[in-house]
Amino acid sequence: MLARMDEGNTATPPAQDIGQMSFEQALAALEQIVQALERGDVPLDQSISLYERGEALRAACQQRLDAAQARIERIVTGADGRAAGTQAFDAES
Repeated sequence: MLARMDEGNTATPPAQDIGQMSFEQALAALEQIVQALERGDVPLDQSISLYERGEALRAACQQRLDAAQARIERIVTGADGRAAGTQAFDAES
């Protein structure tokens, strides 16, 4: 996605809609943004735009991770209402 920037081109490639990206695609795009920002050869205005997109990608990845974790396990409460452990999401109660 940002490969053209490696060649000294500062034009921003068209951004794919984050909602249409898989987790893996969003993570790869985020990694490319981090690399571009760490190089420090991106103009300020583009750096700000990249940072904003990176934050949106980070939030989308975190949301997907949280949803996956919620599907995998749920909190089991004891009779006293306190957490007693976890069990697989699909396990019978």
